[in-house]
Amino acid sequence: MTSSASALGSVLAAEGSGGDGFEAPTIAEFYPEPIAEFHVLGIDFAITRITLISWIATAAILIFLVLASRKASIVPGKLQYLGESGYSLVRDGMARDVIGPKGLPFAPFLASLFFFILANNAMSIIPFAQISPMSKFALPLVLAVLVWILYNWVGIREQGAGRYFKDAAIPPGVPIGALILVTPIELLQVFVIRPFTLAVRLFANMFAGHMLLAVFALGTVYLLQVGNFSVIFSPFAFLMALAMTFFEVLVIILQAYVFTVLTATYLNGAVEPAH
Repeated sequence: MTSSASALGSVLAAEGSGGDGFEAPTIAEFYPEPIAEFHVLGIDFAITRITLISWIATAAILIFLVLASRKASIVPGKLQYLGESGYSLVRDGMARDVIGPKGLPFAPFLASLFFFILANNAMSIIPFAQISPMSKFALPLVLAVLVWILYNWVGIREQGAGRYFKDAAIPPGVPIGALILVTPIELLQVFVIRPFTLAVRLFANMFAGHMLLAVFALGTVYLLQVGNFSVIFSPFAFLMALAMTFFEVLVIILQAYVFTVLTATYLNGAVEPAH
């Protein structure tokens, strides 16, 4: 934790050097210079530092899961125990409890989603990375679109297109006269607001967490380097950076959990028609 906050402050201080006073972090950190650029079918693509961080996080969680399941035994070792605990949380607490009897087939997808988000979120406190790819709106949006496609496809498969769209547009028990107002709201909520809020919630929390960590870490370095009596305030900035790092750990886990459990909730509405 301490090394993460210190390294972040040093990196930001080096990048922001050249000014006369304290230079607060800006959104420019989320738009690093491309390492490589290429074109596919007329579409521009760029590989940046954040892209590499996401690849590293994904590779790390894949390696962990492979090692955790490679030599499974009745008495689990540490890696197997961690892997099984995480999967059990998703299978029992989300797939089974939230979706219901039909939820177990979705457990592998939900577990993959949970571990992928968790690994990418965790990069926000890893030294020399110190930014979560989820703090770029594009990645949470892609995940939200995948969830949107899945729960709509499942709803149509399980209920039939006619009943699925009818239930989405006409909630049970609503008076006919109120449908002129309720139906557009319900359609907007199911087909637009759900994926949008799912993506924004994850993005906004990781974005805000990074900015808060950056402010206090950079403030610590600045107070140490500026000279005069300001140095006496640097321990307070450092303690705040440390406290925010611990708080960020909670956010990292909570946001992975919330995104996955909301996905399970939407799948529950898709497999079970409204009554």
